[in-house]
Amino acid sequence: CAGAWPQPPEGGRLSNTQVGETVAGDFRAFIASRSGKLPSAGDEAGAGEPSHGEPGYAYVSDRATRAVFDKLVPMQLAVEAAVRAFWHLELGRLLGGAVRVGPRQFPRVYRITEQCAGVLGIAAPSVYVVNSPYLNAATYGTRQHSFVMVHSALVDHLSDAELMSVIGHECGHIHNQHVTYMTALRMIESLGGRFSALFSLGLSLSLQAWSRRAEITCDRAALLCCEDLEVATRALAKLALGSKKLYEELDVEVFLEQYGEMQSNVGRISEIFSSHPWLPKRVLALRQFAGSDYFKRHMGAEGGVPLGEIDREVEEIVKVLG
Repeated sequence: CAGAWPQPPEGGRLSNTQVGETVAGDFRAFIASRSGKLPSAGDEAGAGEPSHGEPGYAYVSDRATRAVFDKLVPMQLAVEAAVRAFWHLELGRLLGGAVRVGPRQFPRVYRITEQCAGVLGIAAPSVYVVNSPYLNAATYGTRQHSFVMVHSALVDHLSDAELMSVIGHECGHIHNQHVTYMTALRMIESLGGRFSALFSLGLSLSLQAWSRRAEITCDRAALLCCEDLEVATRALAKLALGSKKLYEELDVEVFLEQYGEMQSNVGRISEIFSSHPWLPKRVLALRQFAGSDYFKRHMGAEGGVPLGEIDREVEEIVKVLG
């Protein structure tokens, strides 16, 4: 990820104006540089309202929220502040303890990443494996320099198809131009109170609300890559449970009954502080997308429900209030 961050001039520091101009320029370059081979929202084969060439499978609420964020000066300031605080500390810590994937180093992960990138029509991102017992993956970066972090336990516990779903999800963040905002959000969360004077509760909740919708988009990218709803659901459940063995004892249909109980519980409001929708919502939303005309076309089939209608149904599933 060398070159991802603007470097200060020799013997000095970037001024506040220079930092702002550089970060804003990098952000615009990042947005402008991303295009994909899958049908865009404005293509005949896509679905939804035209969206300047964004992927047609993207959840409409994700696209709409980012369009608003892109016009907000405070959002640009949030990105700038987070990058200024983390450009040496956090990336150095992450990359210093990770091993980069390549054709001769973790070739299985490398091959799967290449396949996912090919499906979505993006350049294959750099992938780093981190020694961790937790099943997790994440995407970081800015501009063209996005990279995926995969925990070693994930590689050990998931099949090739399941790993394709997880890496496809992360590639979806890159394909849909999520990475800069998501990196800033993670940085803000990591520093906690040190940014409390800069970021209002309202802005934080707005970021979390957008992030939950971005996850719905990327669950769709995961399904497009692995092309199997059962596999994609299994991968989601394993990440949530953190155990391959426990998943073997899970009845997905019984588990989804918790969604109804959750909707009638006042405690559901706590989800507003989460960057990810609760698992039952993700599974139900993904099932809806699997029945869409967009996914049917992707699989070479006919029929399916228009994606715009699917999005309206998904909005009812993922909303926290109301």
